[in-house]
Amino acid sequence: MIQHREITHPDVTALVLAAETELFTRYPGTTRSPLDPHARFVVAYVLSRPVGCGAIVPYSQGVGELRRLYVQPAHRRAGVARRILAALERRATAQGLDSIIAETGVNQPEAITLFESAGYDRTEPYGRYVGNPYSVCFTKKAVRP
Repeated sequence: MIQHREITHPDVTALVLAAETELFTRYPGTTRSPLDPHARFVVAYVLSRPVGCGAIVPYSQGVGELRRLYVQPAHRRAGVARRILAALERRATAQGLDSIIAETGVNQPEAITLFESAGYDRTEPYGRYVGNPYSVCFTKKAVRP
């Protein structure tokens, strides 16, 4: 089950901390970054337990950025990330966004595969990712009903 959650919800807090802890392992020297107050989160639940999350954040006129997409290791390869991604795409469409951008890193091949298999195209690094050799950026047009 996927639920919309406020940025201050304890399940969001716990999942974001778990995601950052994993990023510190994959990218030594990484530091915590604050949550964007405009982030709109969804949380995935399995048997009423939070197992994954993701957010869409306004980036520019008509463009939303996917952020904080994370699934606990024990629940990977079960379609949870794909369901979170689909929920975020629906939310982007409901917000009237024309396109979605996303960034992941070279040390996250499972995320790269997810984005590519979900119809995202690689694009040049944007914003804070320009010049970051670890960044892999994607874009996708929002689907209109």
